[in-house]
Amino acid sequence: MLLISLYPWIKAFHVISMVAWMAATFYLPRLYVYHCQVPVGSTESERFKIMERRLLKQIMNPAMIATWIFGIILLATPGVVVWSTGWWYVKLVSVLALTGFHGAQSKWRKDFLNDRNKRPEKFYRIANEVPTVLMIIIVIMVIVKPF
Repeated sequence: MLLISLYPWIKAFHVISMVAWMAATFYLPRLYVYHCQVPVGSTESERFKIMERRLLKQIMNPAMIATWIFGIILLATPGVVVWSTGWWYVKLVSVLALTGFHGAQSKWRKDFLNDRNKRPEKFYRIANEVPTVLMIIIVIMVIVKPF
């Protein structure tokens, strides 16, 4: 009963944390694009390393964790999900893919940190589209519930 009464608050915090996670997830690959454009060891490269670390550690990671926590609480709230419908399974797979992409971005940050990035700028430009596609799928599943 408590979860049902807190449902609007839980949902609000889930959406807030998701927006923060997505904003950071969109921005980090852009930083990687710009980082590719500067010489290794340069002042600019070192500045990008700081920006990338702060974005990942201070915004992206906490926002992802909060999104997952509030999402799991929503799943545990009676009546929120009709388990026989398929939309939430597609959302779950998309969120898992987004979480995997988050992990990949973290690994790429370590490559830049250690001056071991081997990927071209174009790779990060293309990778920047992945979270957009996943977000579109997630939002359609949640709002439209097509199946």
